[in-house]
Amino acid sequence: MSLTKNPNVLKWVDEMVALTKPSKVEWIDGSKEQLEALKKEAISTGEMIELNQEKLPGCLYHRTLPNDVARVEDRTFICTTNKEDAGPTNNWCSPSEMKAKLTPMYDGVMQGRTMYVIPYSMGPIGSPLAKVGVEVTDSIYVVLNMNIMTRMGESAFKNLGETSDDFVRGLHSKANVDPENRYIVHFPEENTIWSINSAYGGNVLLGKKCFALRIASFQGKNESWMAEHMLILGVQKPNGEVKYITAAFPSACGKTNLAMLIPPEGYVKDGYKVFTVGDDIAWMKQGPDGRLYAINPENGFFGVAPGTNAKSNYNALASARKNTIFTNVAINNDDNTVWWEKLDKNPPVNATEWKGTKVNGPEYIAEGNKLAHPNSRFTAPAENCPCISPEFNNPQGVPVSAIIFGGRRAKTTPLVYQSFDWAHGTFIGSAVSSETTAAATGAVGVLRHDPMAMKPFCGYHMADYWGHWLEMGEKLGDKAPKIFNVNWFKTDDEGNFIWPGYGDNMRVLDWIIKRCEGTVDADETAIGYLPKKSDLNLKGIEDEITPEVLDELLAVDKDLWKNEVTDLREFYKQFGDRLPAKIKEELDSLETRLNK
Repeated sequence: MSLTKNPNVLKWVDEMVALTKPSKVEWIDGSKEQLEALKKEAISTGEMIELNQEKLPGCLYHRTLPNDVARVEDRTFICTTNKEDAGPTNNWCSPSEMKAKLTPMYDGVMQGRTMYVIPYSMGPIGSPLAKVGVEVTDSIYVVLNMNIMTRMGESAFKNLGETSDDFVRGLHSKANVDPENRYIVHFPEENTIWSINSAYGGNVLLGKKCFALRIASFQGKNESWMAEHMLILGVQKPNGEVKYITAAFPSACGKTNLAMLIPPEGYVKDGYKVFTVGDDIAWMKQGPDGRLYAINPENGFFGVAPGTNAKSNYNALASARKNTIFTNVAINNDDNTVWWEKLDKNPPVNATEWKGTKVNGPEYIAEGNKLAHPNSRFTAPAENCPCISPEFNNPQGVPVSAIIFGGRRAKTTPLVYQSFDWAHGTFIGSAVSSETTAAATGAVGVLRHDPMAMKPFCGYHMADYWGHWLEMGEKLGDKAPKIFNVNWFKTDDEGNFIWPGYGDNMRVLDWIIKRCEGTVDADETAIGYLPKKSDLNLKGIEDEITPEVLDELLAVDKDLWKNEVTDLREFYKQFGDRLPAKIKEELDSLETRLNK
């Protein structure tokens, strides 16, 4: 029984049914009864494990195959008619060739299985910034995760209406979870995503990176808005006024920690609060008053578990205490709860490690093994977050005062600096690079360019994307947010971080807000505006951040920056004549200033 009369949706679902040949089709209306029945079914088949319902009410556990534990960038494609339009940072294949390759794989793939038809809204129902998707899948895990991550069910069709064709079509089958035939494929010109042979969240929750970034970035370019890999947070000042900031960091650079920041004691006493609007993705559009407004298109958090603890991110941990799905973490068999590295210092003795083997936890770890996979996850409802913003469901979004870029840089980049203007800020975003971590497959600790933290997620030519940023800046004019760059990861010569990070990052946000309000001055340098040392509030951390350490944190080493210019010239070469002239101009100007 379908949930819509929209002929475009019905026609597409019929085509998918004819292709995959499921033995049953179930439309997901989002009702409690239906979800409870699906949970029971998944527990009975072993697809999900029910955790301790007293300690973790409503929580479930899921294990993926060891060959299927992270996003697979080498199997992720952007299929545009012209190869050039996908750009050098994406894997490209022509739509016709890709369809010819994948259609036989999908043919009859759901025989003996149920196809679940999931209507969902990215963004609050009724929001002018929201968009509708429909994902068909043969995985209950996907249904239950999409219920947490999106506004899922019949109400999602409200924004679409009965005639619109503006919905994103998502076809997923776990098939045989065969890594050799694993594909995550985007057809931006057709609003379509195909995913096959994976059952891992990042590859199969098609509303997430696939729709909310790869497809939406292309939609944003065509419709004059922005889909960005950014957190959104609100800082409430003692007078009650809230300033909103978005920030883009490559994976594992502390994005969730910043989104859910707890201010240092002194700030709390003064009456400051931080609210989370989103931890991963921001959709931003110019509002009627000319300012840029942001919504979080998601409804939950898909967070990396290892490293999350009461000290590093109390609010993320609190978000995962109920109605959460844990994937690839360890199980404590004594009380049927979960554990992961750095949760606490007491790994369970009677443990089941993430692949499903019962082990003695401390001994297992002592042999160099991990109880939880380094990219293990929790899928938690945003409403669980103790610091969720009262504006979380505001259909109009929140006005953005500042945009922050950042990455992991041991030496070159200072703690914080501000761009001279929007175009210079766009250049700073295009130059983001970071040392790699476990969230993406591949080597750890290698410097990789990740412009705007969008390299794996931009659904079209990266240079055109920068061009779109420059156009948005022109459109916003003097109402544009101010752009900053931060680096929490500067190290001393022994490789130790010299900035305390975590809650103390509030001190940097405080300076950023004062710059947006024009209440503090700054020092002009070759790379941008740096804080005057007296304007950073270091109350309570003076012992750690001595004047010498502060000098190091704010140092701009011209030789290192000249190397950066050389590196960027090389990096930009791949974009050829599509590189916006303004970006090249900004690089030339930086070089000139460094040589002065």
